[in-house]
Amino acid sequence: MRIYQDCSQARKTLLRRRDWAALDEAPHALRASIQRVFGEALSPEQAVARIVSDVRQRGDEALRDWTARADGVSLDEIEVPRQAWKAAHDALPAELAAALRLAAERIRVFHSRQPICSWTTADLGGTLGQRITPLARVGLYVPGGAAPLPSSLLMSAIPARVAGVREVVVCTPPGNAGQVPDVILAAAHVAGVDRLFRLGGAQAIAALAYGTQSVPRVDKICGAGGLFTALAKRQLYGQVGLDGVFGPTETVVVADEWARPDWVAADLLAQAEHDLLATAILLTPSRKLAEAVQTEVSRQLQALAQNGGQSEAAAAALDGQGGIVLTPDLESAVRLADEFAPEHLCLSVREPQRWAERVRNAGGLFLGEHSCEVLGDYVAGPSHIMPTGGTARFASPLNVLDFVKITSIVTLDADEAVRLCPPAARLARAESLTAHAAAAEARARFVVPSSEGLGL
Repeated sequence: MRIYQDCSQARKTLLRRRDWAALDEAPHALRASIQRVFGEALSPEQAVARIVSDVRQRGDEALRDWTARADGVSLDEIEVPRQAWKAAHDALPAELAAALRLAAERIRVFHSRQPICSWTTADLGGTLGQRITPLARVGLYVPGGAAPLPSSLLMSAIPARVAGVREVVVCTPPGNAGQVPDVILAAAHVAGVDRLFRLGGAQAIAALAYGTQSVPRVDKICGAGGLFTALAKRQLYGQVGLDGVFGPTETVVVADEWARPDWVAADLLAQAEHDLLATAILLTPSRKLAEAVQTEVSRQLQALAQNGGQSEAAAAALDGQGGIVLTPDLESAVRLADEFAPEHLCLSVREPQRWAERVRNAGGLFLGEHSCEVLGDYVAGPSHIMPTGGTARFASPLNVLDFVKITSIVTLDADEAVRLCPPAARLARAESLTAHAAAAEARARFVVPSSEGLGL
């Protein structure tokens, strides 16, 4: 893991934005996969556009075709029946099932504290306010691929349930044998979703956006995924609600000389093992810590390889997007981290609360060495679906507000309407909207009748 001594050089190399949907050139393996599936050389954007269009036109038939071509799986039934979820849960090792239930309860309790109330006020004349309405039906994408991610199902389905969504639909890729892993089905049972489909990639996103003979059309799609999932969400923007377009995962650790190098190294490796484009960066003013972490990363990578872990992916990610940056001081490290606006920002420093006050941009703040990001991934409580690629500058982690909509309520009384119409008309004429002005002026001439004239 390289140590950068020049912050400006680190900014150019390490702190560059990485985005699934903005790769300059598709990797060779991806190009070969597209050639195999489509029989011709297409860009990832062109390949996704073809899948999305086909699903819109042919529905279930297209879903079966693309699942066979892309995943090598023949689908007899697209939907997994509910009774299979309960059976999968009951078949899990007792400790794993208990861990799912613990995580689910903590996620539920955390999101139940988020205020999402309707309100009205009479202070502005008449009654004004907002009404909160849960979305009717949402679609959740749960990544699968090389490894099932039941935690992602819990982290998206439970906030939707807390928000009061009427119907929660899940799509997740089938495994090599065409079956959804038991741990995903068990998570669906624990979270209380309504329907689950063995679909992945762009075809799953298109099915949720447009609806097919088997898959219902949803109001909003939530959840992270891979390149084809991100591209499909971008191409379907405006057709369906979206929580965001997520890129590769990322963690920035800011640490001082008091941090434990073995813990810091473990946290960086935990992030790097996700995939080749995962970002894991340490910012520290301590050369001693930097060198100790560098040594620990090498040692732990070897142990990971010996235990059958994702050592090759982790090593490639650390070499590609990872690194250790030596900063002049801790303040510079925090400022650089805030500029990067990472998905996860871990403050492994002596006074984490003090330094956290200087951070504006992060999907999740993990304060102190005991608040490791891994716990946030599974059992802390907040959703681990967080903004990536610098979007933490303006975006938030998935939360209850993602599953509701706000309707403004305007109920003005006659006196207040008469008072407000003249300034409204003046503003309308300033915008050359004559009919707007006329509508306001018609009411401005209205004389409020007395109670006697109303027969009250």
